[in-house]
Amino acid sequence: MKGIYLIACAALLWSCSPDKPVNQEQLPDQESGKSAVEEVIANPTKGLGAVKSVTLKTPLELDRVNRGLAIYEMKCASCHKLTDQRVVGPGWKDITKRRQPEWIMNMITNVDVMLEKDPEAQKLLELCLMRMPNQNMSIGDARDVLEYMRQNDGEK
Repeated sequence: MKGIYLIACAALLWSCSPDKPVNQEQLPDQESGKSAVEEVIANPTKGLGAVKSVTLKTPLELDRVNRGLAIYEMKCASCHKLTDQRVVGPGWKDITKRRQPEWIMNMITNVDVMLEKDPEAQKLLELCLMRMPNQNMSIGDARDVLEYMRQNDGEK
Protein backbone atom coordinates (compact mmCIF):
# COMPACT_ATOMS: atom_id res chain seq x y z
CA MET A 1 0.00 0.00 0.00
CA LYS A 2 2.87 2.38 0.82
CA GLY A 3 4.37 1.77 -2.61
CA ILE A 4 1.19 2.80 -4.43
CA TYR A 5 0.89 5.90 -2.24
CA LEU A 6 4.52 6.90 -2.96
CA ILE A 7 4.10 6.37 -6.70
CA ALA A 8 0.89 8.44 -6.70
CA CYS A 9 2.61 11.27 -4.78
CA ALA A 10 5.61 11.22 -7.11
CA ALA A 11 3.35 11.29 -10.18
CA LEU A 12 1.39 14.21 -8.72
CA LEU A 13 4.54 16.20 -7.95
CA TRP A 14 6.01 15.47 -11.37
CA SER A 15 2.84 16.51 -13.20
CA CYS A 16 2.55 19.76 -11.24
CA SER A 17 6.16 20.86 -11.68
CA PRO A 18 6.62 23.96 -13.88
CA ASP A 19 8.12 23.67 -17.32
CA LYS A 20 11.80 24.45 -17.60
CA PRO A 21 12.15 28.15 -18.52
CA VAL A 22 13.57 28.95 -21.93
CA ASN A 23 16.30 31.57 -22.10
CA GLN A 24 14.97 33.89 -24.80
CA GLU A 25 18.32 35.58 -25.36
CA GLN A 26 19.90 32.41 -26.74
CA LEU A 27 17.21 31.90 -29.34
CA PRO A 28 17.51 33.63 -32.71
CA ASP A 29 15.55 36.85 -33.05
CA GLN A 30 12.16 35.81 -34.40
CA GLU A 31 11.72 38.93 -36.55
CA SER A 32 15.13 39.21 -38.17
CA GLY A 33 16.48 35.67 -37.79
CA LYS A 34 19.69 37.07 -36.23
CA SER A 35 21.22 35.79 -33.04
CA ALA A 36 22.04 38.18 -30.19
CA VAL A 37 25.75 38.16 -31.10
CA GLU A 38 24.98 39.01 -34.73
CA GLU A 39 22.77 41.86 -33.50
CA VAL A 40 25.67 43.37 -31.51
CA ILE A 41 28.01 43.10 -34.48
CA ALA A 42 25.42 44.73 -36.74
CA ASN A 43 24.88 47.69 -34.38
CA PRO A 44 27.48 47.84 -31.60
CA THR A 45 26.45 51.30 -30.36
CA LYS A 46 22.90 50.32 -29.32
CA GLY A 47 23.59 47.21 -27.27
CA LEU A 48 21.31 44.21 -26.74
CA GLY A 49 17.79 44.36 -25.47
CA ALA A 50 14.28 45.56 -26.09
CA VAL A 51 15.27 49.20 -26.64
CA LYS A 52 15.89 49.77 -30.34
CA SER A 53 15.12 53.49 -30.59
CA VAL A 54 14.83 56.39 -28.13
CA THR A 55 13.42 59.80 -28.96
CA LEU A 56 15.03 62.50 -26.81
CA LYS A 57 13.13 65.74 -26.31
CA THR A 58 14.47 69.22 -25.71
CA PRO A 59 13.88 70.72 -23.20
CA LEU A 60 14.26 67.94 -20.67
CA GLU A 61 11.10 66.33 -19.31
CA LEU A 62 11.28 67.46 -15.68
CA ASP A 63 8.83 64.85 -14.39
CA ARG A 64 11.12 62.15 -15.85
CA VAL A 65 14.17 63.88 -14.34
CA ASN A 66 12.55 63.86 -10.89
CA ARG A 67 11.57 60.21 -11.15
CA GLY A 68 15.07 59.40 -12.44
CA LEU A 69 16.61 61.16 -9.44
CA ALA A 70 14.47 59.09 -7.05
CA ILE A 71 15.47 55.86 -8.83
CA TYR A 72 19.14 56.91 -8.83
CA GLU A 73 19.06 57.58 -5.08
CA MET A 74 17.31 54.28 -4.36
CA LYS A 75 19.09 51.87 -6.74
CA CYS A 76 22.20 53.45 -8.25
CA ALA A 77 23.90 55.92 -5.89
CA SER A 78 25.65 53.30 -3.78
CA CYS A 79 27.77 52.23 -6.79
CA HIS A 80 27.73 55.19 -9.22
CA LYS A 81 28.70 58.81 -8.55
CA LEU A 82 27.46 61.72 -10.65
CA THR A 83 31.06 62.79 -11.27
CA ASP A 84 33.66 60.88 -13.26
CA GLN A 85 34.83 59.18 -10.03
CA ARG A 86 34.63 55.39 -10.09
CA VAL A 87 33.38 53.82 -6.86
CA VAL A 88 32.14 50.29 -7.53
CA GLY A 89 30.82 51.15 -10.98
CA PRO A 90 31.92 53.94 -13.31
CA GLY A 91 30.95 57.55 -12.67
CA TRP A 92 28.09 58.97 -14.72
CA LYS A 93 29.63 62.27 -15.82
CA ASP A 94 29.31 62.70 -19.61
CA ILE A 95 27.88 59.19 -20.06
CA THR A 96 25.20 60.52 -22.41
CA LYS A 97 27.92 62.06 -24.55
CA ARG A 98 29.91 58.80 -24.77
CA ARG A 99 27.07 56.29 -25.23
CA GLN A 100 23.91 56.10 -27.31
CA PRO A 101 20.67 56.37 -25.31
CA GLU A 102 19.62 52.91 -26.51
CA TRP A 103 22.86 51.40 -25.18
CA ILE A 104 22.38 53.05 -21.78
CA MET A 105 18.78 51.85 -21.47
CA ASN A 106 19.66 48.33 -22.62
CA MET A 107 22.48 48.22 -20.07
CA ILE A 108 20.03 49.21 -17.33
CA THR A 109 17.23 46.83 -18.34
CA ASN A 110 19.19 43.89 -19.78
CA VAL A 111 22.44 43.97 -17.82
CA ASP A 112 23.12 40.22 -17.70
CA VAL A 113 22.99 39.73 -21.47
CA MET A 114 24.87 42.98 -22.10
CA LEU A 115 27.72 41.85 -19.83
CA GLU A 116 27.81 38.46 -21.55
CA LYS A 117 27.69 39.61 -25.17
CA ASP A 118 28.29 43.35 -25.63
CA PRO A 119 31.99 44.22 -26.16
CA GLU A 120 31.72 47.68 -24.57
CA ALA A 121 29.94 46.31 -21.50
CA GLN A 122 32.62 43.62 -21.20
CA LYS A 123 35.33 46.32 -21.24
CA LEU A 124 33.55 48.08 -18.37
CA LEU A 125 33.40 44.80 -16.46
CA GLU A 126 37.16 44.34 -16.92
CA LEU A 127 37.74 47.89 -15.68
CA CYS A 128 35.43 47.74 -12.64
CA LEU A 129 35.84 44.03 -11.78
CA MET A 130 32.28 43.88 -10.41
CA ARG A 131 29.14 42.84 -12.28
CA MET A 132 26.33 45.34 -12.19
CA PRO A 133 23.40 43.67 -10.43
CA ASN A 134 20.12 43.29 -12.25
CA GLN A 135 17.82 45.85 -10.62
CA ASN A 136 14.74 44.60 -12.52
CA MET A 137 14.04 48.05 -13.92
CA SER A 138 11.31 48.60 -16.44
CA ILE A 139 11.93 50.40 -19.71
CA GLY A 140 10.01 53.38 -18.29
CA ASP A 141 12.28 53.50 -15.22
CA ALA A 142 15.35 53.24 -17.45
CA ARG A 143 14.03 56.13 -19.57
CA ASP A 144 13.59 58.22 -16.39
CA VAL A 145 17.16 57.44 -15.31
CA LEU A 146 18.41 58.36 -18.79
CA GLU A 147 16.65 61.72 -18.54
CA TYR A 148 18.30 62.30 -15.16
CA MET A 149 21.68 61.39 -16.69
CA ARG A 150 21.08 63.94 -19.46
CA GLN A 151 20.41 66.65 -16.86
CA ASN A 152 23.55 65.62 -14.98
CA ASP A 153 25.51 66.06 -18.22
CA GLY A 154 24.27 69.64 -18.65
CA GLU A 155 21.32 69.19 -21.02
CA LYS A 156 18.64 71.83 -20.60
